[in-house]
Amino acid sequence: MTMQPQLWGGLECTVNRVHDSYRDQIRATGHQDRADDLDRLATLGIRAIRYPVLWERVSPRDPDERDWQWTDERLKRLRDLDIRVIAGLVHHGSGPAHTGLLDEGFAAGLARHAGAAAERYPWIADWTPVNEPLTTARFSALYGHWYPHHRSEPSFWLALLNQTDAIRLSMRAIRRVSPGARLIQTDDLGRTYATASLREQAGFDNLRRWASWDLLCGMMTREHPLWERLSGFGFADRLRAIADDPCPPDVIGINHYLTSDRFLDHRLHRYPGHSHGGSDTQLYADVEAIRVLEPPPQGLEGALREAWARYGRPLAVTEVHNGCTREEQLRWIAQAWDVAGRLCAEGIKVEAVTLWSLLGSSGWNSLLTQPGHYEPGLWDVSSGTPRATALLPLARALARGGERPMLAEGAGWWQRPVRIAHPGVARPASMKAHLAGRLHPSPARLSPARPLLICGATGTLGRAMARACALRNIPFVLTSRGELDLSAPGTIAAALDRIAPWGVVNAAGWVRVDEAETARDACLTANARGAVALAKACGDRGIASLSFSSDLVFDGEKGAPYVEDDAAAPRNCYGLSKAEMEEGIAALGVPNRHLIIRTAAFFSPHDDHNFAVAVVRALSRGETILAAEDLIVTPTYVPHLVATSLDLLIDGEVGPWHLTNGEALSWADFARRIAMRCGGDPSRIRGVPHRTLGWVAERPANTALASRRGAPLHSLATAIDHFAAHLPGEMVREAA
Repeated sequence: MTMQPQLWGGLECTVNRVHDSYRDQIRATGHQDRADDLDRLATLGIRAIRYPVLWERVSPRDPDERDWQWTDERLKRLRDLDIRVIAGLVHHGSGPAHTGLLDEGFAAGLARHAGAAAERYPWIADWTPVNEPLTTARFSALYGHWYPHHRSEPSFWLALLNQTDAIRLSMRAIRRVSPGARLIQTDDLGRTYATASLREQAGFDNLRRWASWDLLCGMMTREHPLWERLSGFGFADRLRAIADDPCPPDVIGINHYLTSDRFLDHRLHRYPGHSHGGSDTQLYADVEAIRVLEPPPQGLEGALREAWARYGRPLAVTEVHNGCTREEQLRWIAQAWDVAGRLCAEGIKVEAVTLWSLLGSSGWNSLLTQPGHYEPGLWDVSSGTPRATALLPLARALARGGERPMLAEGAGWWQRPVRIAHPGVARPASMKAHLAGRLHPSPARLSPARPLLICGATGTLGRAMARACALRNIPFVLTSRGELDLSAPGTIAAALDRIAPWGVVNAAGWVRVDEAETARDACLTANARGAVALAKACGDRGIASLSFSSDLVFDGEKGAPYVEDDAAAPRNCYGLSKAEMEEGIAALGVPNRHLIIRTAAFFSPHDDHNFAVAVVRALSRGETILAAEDLIVTPTYVPHLVATSLDLLIDGEVGPWHLTNGEALSWADFARRIAMRCGGDPSRIRGVPHRTLGWVAERPANTALASRRGAPLHSLATAIDHFAAHLPGEMVREAA
């Protein structure tokens, strides 16, 4: 009978040290204070979970003082839920403050913690004493990102050897209590490619990537290609001791990311400066291989095949995570599962695929050196309350053999031309046969069958939605008013029945705030009656819908940012039309599959009709710009808005949701920020009372938006950077 992989889960649980500060992912995601997370995890159908029993958390100060209370409660609940625990003891860490990766007492100290943990939890059979020892040694002792912040090759090897000894001694201590305990040894595994002049460097990298497993398997003997190099650093006796008393992993855990395969190129001018680096003898750019090689690199399947060929030991994919848009996350997980199943069918023992970062992760964009972006997992915890994402039904489908979400079947960006970000480089022909025919899904599964329907072909949001869908390989149909007229119910029904979409985005409607005051009925028909009719028609057919509302549904008198459950009190006809839309959609009842995004002051480089572009154009003409100093808004960058709106629609979210770039300021200050970033003179922005600008419709004083349902979009500073970067070059030059 063909072996099938199990579905495991894992929490991002890193406790890493940067100088004298510790960064704890369990606290960052809020899991520290949410014991009921474990009951959520149990609904997935996972067989096992990688879970922290971390040295730094149990004995943060005195090695002889251990606080097990938090761990006791969590592990008992996992045992009650019949979820097998894979206990991690150090996860990208260097131990408590009294030790470190270069400390000769590190290994013995971790072994004492391991023995104490095994005695307390003798029912735990699977252990990972040190997660990713090679990666941790690189980041801590070769690149200097984490404590002890060394930047030398001897320090790197010393850190790796100390971690290797820590694993060996820890498993010895654990097996004194539980003789059958298994070592599940994880590390990142990719392959390095290079131009001809850098083949020697690539060859070294491709040897070094195996070092943690080679050491544990007793393979680092005199015959090993790295023996002489390490002996030259004075480590020959350490190598002999490890080879004489190895600790081979029972399962080799492969962590492979889209960034794991690398390409080294001596032609620095082809790549951005942040990719430039090198060795003591050569300068080169180091970039993701998937972004430059054609055909693409070997990826996860190649990593698993190489590991099986080298060790012949059971494998597991111990981290599957892609910090990207939701459908790309779905595709990455689905394809990893399919790869594992296919290899199992060939007789390669892939024990499991692990859904990683179940509660997401925070700060990896800065390599955990400072607070950074939060990336959702199966749950999004950015609001403090876990919110299920579209990954949850996929996980359940994989665990139970059910139908997968439709968008999981598309080709990921790593399989489409959009992946190429630098001048392309041909991969060596000798590698072509390695994975012939295995890098791409079958043609029948390149894209989902049903499209997304987008209403509003001529508007800013409609075009932006279409642009985002094209980039993300989400099939869509973009309709004009002639094809779907919100004032004509017959065209709504006909379009929905003809197109049969899985979801509908209403980006159509009336947008001219001042003209609405003299065209009241037309505005209410488009924004309220027509929008409600569209949502109702979607609901009648079981189709999810997304509608856009505005900060102008509020009266501006609150004195603090408005949140989703604040009562609407519009002060002009446009705001009234949006408020009536919201009320009408809410009244449709259950099942309610309608999502409403409230946003404000949106701007985009791809559309001439927005305030930010108007500011840049006026600056380019040498004009003074009058902008309201007494109206407070929260500007929203349209590409960020549509990206997150699509994710929420895919997740099946409903009800009102506030999305902005999170910073409240006056229109005048917003104009000054745009001017400064685009090279213009901010002194040419003159703040004035809004009543002097000749507007017809009344404007509320402060309609700043905040959210109780999730984190805001990227910061306004980042949004303005992106806006400036995507403006036509001549427009920026003229503004300056």
